[in-house]
Amino acid sequence: MNRPVVVGVDGSPFSLVAAEHAARAAVLRSRPLLLVHGYLHASGYGVPLNPYDIGVPAPSAEAQQMLERTAAELTDRWPGLTTEVRQILGGPGATMIEESRRADLVVVGSRGLGGFTGLLLGSVGAQVAAHAHCPVLVIRPDEQPIPVDGPVLVGVDGSESSRLAVGLGADEAALRDVPLVLAHVGPQDGDRTVPEEIEESQAAYQADVVRLLADASAVVRAEHPDLVVREHPVRAAGAAQGLIEASGTASLLVVGTRGRAGFTGLLLGSVSQAAIHHAHCPVLVAHPVS
Repeated sequence: MNRPVVVGVDGSPFSLVAAEHAARAAVLRSRPLLLVHGYLHASGYGVPLNPYDIGVPAPSAEAQQMLERTAAELTDRWPGLTTEVRQILGGPGATMIEESRRADLVVVGSRGLGGFTGLLLGSVGAQVAAHAHCPVLVIRPDEQPIPVDGPVLVGVDGSESSRLAVGLGADEAALRDVPLVLAHVGPQDGDRTVPEEIEESQAAYQADVVRLLADASAVVRAEHPDLVVREHPVRAAGAAQGLIEASGTASLLVVGTRGRAGFTGLLLGSVSQAAIHHAHCPVLVAHPVS
């Protein structure tokens, strides 16, 4: 099954930026690109005062033209790209989540049509990032061109979620032909002297970090022997802050859905939430393909 790369398009500048990233991702993966538009009723957006006066919702001719125009422009810019367009009855978030069941990758923009500019990630993007059934690429910041030269950065904490992120990040770095940086964020060092037993504990912690990153590197090199892999311990006030700061030199940040301390009932942990709202580059959320 040749699962497509799926992107939601509503005609907004933010969704068109996401579509451009999705086209590049589809070409890199040799996958088709599916552009979808979720509609709620015949007029396209919003909720009618009396839905019984309208009857069964229908696709919008205007939206269809927008989808077809966007697809044509993308195929002109990305040789070898194959596209399909589809209007689907439903809200944009629910539509993208349902389509993710059959997708290789879902791409969402930072904001959609009618989004509030004060929100760093619209409700649709956050909903899809949390609930999708395949990896989700969140395009942020939306005002910058597609980064191509920076390394792929992955947060490593030893959890099952981060192991999935490492594997996905390695695949992505190999596709892009860029280095992979494995980062572990630890607490900041204090300037004051500490008791000897605390020094010993800190030394043991550092040894654990070195071993953690080395083990992750070994797994990656076994799968991708030609990939350049760098191990990068980071000191910061918190894991989210450390990864966000490090993302300034990356072309992509890959995060798991939950970290070592995550609550199993939460579909997207606090570090991942912070990353998709504040990272300086696009963020890939490593959901397993279901």
